[in-house]
Amino acid sequence: MSIKNKIKAKKSLGQNFIHNENFLNKLSKKITTNSNTDIIEIGPGTGSLTDHLKRKKFNNLYLIEKDIKLASILQDKYKNIKNIEIFNEDALLFDLSKISSKGDTIIVGNLPFNISSQLLLKWISDYRWPPFYKKMYLMFQKELGKRIISKINNKSYGKLSVLTQSRCQVKELIEAPSNIFYPRPKVDGIVLELTPIDNFVDVDLEKLKVVLKSAFENRRKKIKNTLSDYKFYFDNWEIEKDLRPENLEVEKYCFLAKKN
Repeated sequence: MSIKNKIKAKKSLGQNFIHNENFLNKLSKKITTNSNTDIIEIGPGTGSLTDHLKRKKFNNLYLIEKDIKLASILQDKYKNIKNIEIFNEDALLFDLSKISSKGDTIIVGNLPFNISSQLLLKWISDYRWPPFYKKMYLMFQKELGKRIISKINNKSYGKLSVLTQSRCQVKELIEAPSNIFYPRPKVDGIVLELTPIDNFVDVDLEKLKVVLKSAFENRRKKIKNTLSDYKFYFDNWEIEKDLRPENLEVEKYCFLAKKN
């Protein structure tokens, strides 16, 4: 039975199911696991990616599905596999560390585009750092994904770039054209691999957000207009004051946050 006949996608939940086997196979091959790995899959839908993940080496596979009907379908589909467990939960509200905190955990998700940045911020804002997971493989709207991985001196480099890169090493894994989804979204997707780092473990993310809000609220302004409160923490303010927020590296923003 085709995915279109199994279930009707709910727009309210931002559901877009992946139905392209070639893409699923490519993505699965890029996800690294071993026999000790706990995999947490967010938004498995009807289990298209799950079917590929379950062929990999793993310890436990946990599926977090908000849609009660889909959760029921998944329960039935995997009822005979003892190390696959389904949670009918909202990933935005659910504490993933409660189900797996063994240090060899990965998070995999075809995230709904409408809440993907909220989920990302939730998972990188854990006060225990490094966190309970060792990697995340997450789907984003392509434009948002490009902003997350954007580097200094680029127009797309902004608050989300700095916040994410202060907590994770980020790399582009695979592009996801809109035609691999049902229903087909208006935009393409992209899967990013995020690996936690501890370079800035002493930086309070809430204080970093304050600095970034000041800097990027009006990103066209020079930092002499937006970060003047921090001028004493620059090596050469008279020269640097004419920089724009995208010209400051992650390290500098983290340094300023520690002075907050």
